[in-house]
Amino acid sequence: MATENDTPRVPGRYAPAFRHTYIAAVHVLLFIFSFWVAYGLRYEFHIPPAWAPIADTEPILPTDVRIPETVWDNFYELLIFVLVVKVMVFGYFRLYAGWWQYVSIQDLVETFKASHISTAIILGGVYVLKALRAYGAVSVAVEVPDTVLIIDWAATIALVGGVRFLVRIIREGSRPVSPAGLTRVLIIGAGNAGEGVLRELYRLPVEKYHVVGFIDDNPRVLGIRIHGVPVLGGVGDLAEVARRQNAEEVIIALPQPTREQLRRVIEVCKGQRLTFRIVPGVADLIDGRADIGRLREVDINDVLGREPVTLDTENIGHFLAGKVVLVTGAGGSIGSEICRQLVAVHPKCLVLLEQAENNLFYIDRELRTAHPDLDVVPVIADVCDRQRIQDVFSRYKPDVVFHAAAHKHVPMMELNPGEAIKNNVFGSKNVTDMALKSGAEAFVLISTDKAVNPTSIMGCTKRVTEMYCQSLSGGKDGGRTKFVIVRFGNVLGSAGSVVPIFRDQIARGGPVTVTHPEMRRYFMTIPEATQLVIQAGAMGKGGEIMLLDMGTPVKIVDLARDMITLSGFRPDVDIKIEFLGVRPGEKLFEELRTGSEDILPTHHKKIFIWQNRGCTKEEIDAAIERLKTVADSAPLQQVRAILKSIVPEFDPGPEP
Repeated sequence: MATENDTPRVPGRYAPAFRHTYIAAVHVLLFIFSFWVAYGLRYEFHIPPAWAPIADTEPILPTDVRIPETVWDNFYELLIFVLVVKVMVFGYFRLYAGWWQYVSIQDLVETFKASHISTAIILGGVYVLKALRAYGAVSVAVEVPDTVLIIDWAATIALVGGVRFLVRIIREGSRPVSPAGLTRVLIIGAGNAGEGVLRELYRLPVEKYHVVGFIDDNPRVLGIRIHGVPVLGGVGDLAEVARRQNAEEVIIALPQPTREQLRRVIEVCKGQRLTFRIVPGVADLIDGRADIGRLREVDINDVLGREPVTLDTENIGHFLAGKVVLVTGAGGSIGSEICRQLVAVHPKCLVLLEQAENNLFYIDRELRTAHPDLDVVPVIADVCDRQRIQDVFSRYKPDVVFHAAAHKHVPMMELNPGEAIKNNVFGSKNVTDMALKSGAEAFVLISTDKAVNPTSIMGCTKRVTEMYCQSLSGGKDGGRTKFVIVRFGNVLGSAGSVVPIFRDQIARGGPVTVTHPEMRRYFMTIPEATQLVIQAGAMGKGGEIMLLDMGTPVKIVDLARDMITLSGFRPDVDIKIEFLGVRPGEKLFEELRTGSEDILPTHHKKIFIWQNRGCTKEEIDAAIERLKTVADSAPLQQVRAILKSIVPEFDPGPEP
């Protein structure tokens, strides 16, 4: 039930105190009318004298008892008592504070309770008065039939509840039958959630939507009407219904829509010019707490995302709580999300290391605003600057390091191989060495599926870094630091990835560019990836390469078509899709090796361990020394040759 606090004060409206008084006065008038109707119906509006003679005798009463001359005298004397009781009881139930335009069944329930209690008090008062009069304690004769109070009870509910619903009916019934200029909407889901969405749409202060029908797969609701809006078919009929009704938007109002349900809706509607929206927090909407004005567009994350990650919070707490944690690349997509996730385990201090000043500024401000008690230290530094990295580790002495800083764009690194080596190999070596030297408890390297049988400079440099970290685990140089490597594939929406690129191309009207019709990639959401990275870091014993379960690979062209459809356009009609060809260093299909014999499961169903033969510290040190000779200006062929000598499975393909 809405209260005054639900709506801000607006100039020109009644002040709260006056509005409550006004509503209370209306209730008093309804109480008077209800009591008058009760008397009138009881006596069929033919009021006899209060004490009509029975046969030829007069009633024998005490001489000091005052007898009302008519029933109306009793009416007036009892009315005051009735009003006092009802005003107090209805006020106790806060029925003077509600907005009648938002009246609901709950308001009717509260009205029923208040009327029931009021009638019980009034009836009890009448019987007490009669008992007191019988003993001569009072001299007022109150004679009112019980049926009058029963009729008054029913009339009060009918009048108070009816007037409230009449206000809502007038407000919602004033909408035009065929509103022009409003967005024509279909609602998927004819259950409680869909009905709640429809009610909230009608309550919007500014009309935006005209609901033309419901869509629901339940055959029992087909053809019924909800608030006058028909159920027109199931999800399989959605495209045809949308064409027939000239629908422009689809609002998905399912309590907990699964990825499969959302994907089915998208597949059915391909070829239609429809915008898709979903209600945030439908459960809150049903409970009356959600704001329908926050309808959001269905995002590709909704369709491709997977079930929520279950974390071993106790293990993660032991790993990170009360520790100094350093995150490199803290302003990037993965690094910044790691920082957001780390806040939940209450580290002692969170050191944000980032080369890009703007990115660092934004994540630092976000964390300080959301968590003012958190000790956040922003550090501008380049991981390739060994002296600067040494100074940072000497000053803050981190217990745990998450190394997310890296060059990641495959085609860009093919054009700038020396920079990939400097940043991904030597920069990572600087951070790794300083973590070891400062005695950090754990070092977590964020790696990639592109390091598996690499075909690109970027993937190969990440594999070299993996080999270096593995060489430090368990050896004489490993110290007390455990080194854990975590591999995963693409993340949805990361900076420079395919999703924001497609989104920008669609916004410009196309075309959407895809490299190859059979190009496939694994995808997971950024929060899921970072949560599993933290979990893997807590689980690792040192030296392992942890693989994340990436699910089923997705065709990039299918991803493009889904995004075009979600944007309200028709693939290959409104927005064209063009194929550019595979770029240097790219594979058609990335590997994660989660199905190989050398993959071991862990106690977490989404994390695996790759068993492989590592190399010695001496071997990888010698290999990295060779890389120094080609990091600046060596030709691509020479760079590839040295990388292949270090990573035999590296297959770069023909030189461009």
